[in-house]
Formats: sequence, C-alpha cells, structure tokens
Amino acid sequence: MQAKFNKQERLCSKKQIDVLFLKGSSAVAFPLKLIYMETALAYVNPCQAMFVVPKRSFKKAHDRNKLKRRMREAYRLNKAPFYEMVISENKKIILSFLFIGKKIEGYEEIETAVIKHLKKIETVLKNKGIV
Repeated sequence: MQAKFNKQERLCSKKQIDVLFLKGSSAVAFPLKLIYMETALAYVNPCQAMFVVPKRSFKKAHDRNKLKRRMREAYRLNKAPFYEMVISENKKIILSFLFIGKKIEGYEEIETAVIKHLKKIETVLKNKGIV
C-alpha cells in the first residue's frame, strides 16, 4: 500500500458528514477528538477521513492549515496497518479528526494521538464491531 492521501480518501459528502456527527461514536486522545462510524456505502477505499480545526480557537487561517497538514501527515504515514485490518474485516468506515487543543501542538503530539485513535478503532472492530 502506498502512503498517499488522495481525493477518494477524503470525506467530502455533506450527507455523510451530517450522519457522522449525529450517529457516530467518539473517542478523545488529547489534542484530538475522533468521531467514527461504519457506513454501508461502497467506496473505493476502506476509509474516508476529514480533518477539522475550529476557527473559534485559531483565528488565523495559516494556523488552522498548519494543524490540518500535521494531522493529515500523521494519518497518511500510520494508516497502512489500520487499512489492512479494515479490509480483512470487510468494513467501510468514515472518520473525523477534530483538533480540540487551545494552542498549536507539535507534530509528535499529534502523531501519537492519531496512532492511539487508530488502535482504538482496531480494538473496537475486533471485539464487537462499530456502532
């Protein structure tokens, strides 16, 4: 598997995003909150993800963009084992990573939070299934 994050892996559908925020399960590993849900729609990739940084906490766009780039990079580099497990379970999952911190965090903190979240979803899938 190539370590890329292409258009098919991005969660763009307004309907799917609304359903995710209404019915999805959540987990927190500071400075990120994860909202996830299994979906019935057939995608090319096993997962679709979106990355959110609130304008209320970070007024300047370059700060929000910096944090979103760090979250995307951490997800891109650590998604391969997660994807293999999701493919083996024959599931389709949508994810939303929300930045809940109040200050700009370094890449290392963001990467550890992303890894914790991906491991959490793996254990949930293996134990009982999502939602």
